[in-house]
Amino acid sequence: MHTSVFPVTASTLSATHLAQYLKEKYTFSESVTCRLFRTGINHLYFVNDADKKYVFRIYTFNWRTKLEILEEVRLLLHLKDNNIPVSYPLPDKEDSYIHEVHAPEGKRYGVLFSYAEGGKVSNFTPEISYTIGVAMAKMHQATQHLRLERVSYTPKVLLTDSLATIKSFFKESSDEIHFIERTTHQLLDFYEQINSGDVRTGAIHLDIWFDNMHIQDDGTITIFDFDFCGNGWLCYDISYFLIQLFNTNANTSDYQPKAESFLKGYESMIRISDEEKRIMSFIAISIWFFYLRIQCEKFDTWSNIFLNKDHLKRFLGIIKRWIAFNSLPLS
Repeated sequence: MHTSVFPVTASTLSATHLAQYLKEKYTFSESVTCRLFRTGINHLYFVNDADKKYVFRIYTFNWRTKLEILEEVRLLLHLKDNNIPVSYPLPDKEDSYIHEVHAPEGKRYGVLFSYAEGGKVSNFTPEISYTIGVAMAKMHQATQHLRLERVSYTPKVLLTDSLATIKSFFKESSDEIHFIERTTHQLLDFYEQINSGDVRTGAIHLDIWFDNMHIQDDGTITIFDFDFCGNGWLCYDISYFLIQLFNTNANTSDYQPKAESFLKGYESMIRISDEEKRIMSFIAISIWFFYLRIQCEKFDTWSNIFLNKDHLKRFLGIIKRWIAFNSLPLS
């Protein structure tokens, strides 16, 4: 191949030039600044204009369609209108939310978001856990029965497709892959026995954990990063938060009171059905497998540093501890 400019699969946009671009598109002052905060599945930039802060997200190439992003925007504006504390998209001078940026690898999309005040807290207290439960329940009150033109998180998406991707990525057979296969098939059988009529559905976040929320000194919580939002059981959000809480509290004596407080906060707003309570520990594992799949799929732009056999063992170690802690009949 003869070319003066070699093709790329992923690029990082210049923060300096992005500041100029945003100044033209929005009503920012001449002093607006922009700096890269994080690369990964999406690239995040902090934007500052005088004493105001914003976040500009650049989606990686071919990650989300324009319709999927528009649906994320629609969900966030719906939550904002219902007074749910979220980081929400902001329109430009022409009242548009999505920008098309022609990067070296192709067209990428960008959205400007409000800044979530406060900071990340990785070690929740029972009191904060209660407040998070309340915030999630309020969000679910606004999203129950709401349907998005985005992915529906079915057992096929979470389990069957994830297993295929994970096996394709790691290629070689191993005890870890055999464990994923066995557990996937057991969970698929379990899904067949669920009374879905007693499980609430709607638009879900599917990635609520400490890394996607900011907490202010007065306890106010703002949820952000709805990149994985879609359709599914509302208890998926509850299950995922609990397994992440379990992951960040190695001592189960620390986890238990926080989990109970979180659930108490949630049920102070909405009752969790008996069927939802019965299935939550099981379906949390399916989401865990789904995110292992995402790591495999986005290896080139996100996981190439740590995604290896040792990571797989650690990742599955959390699931095995979760199974043992909840006395689940899985092997």
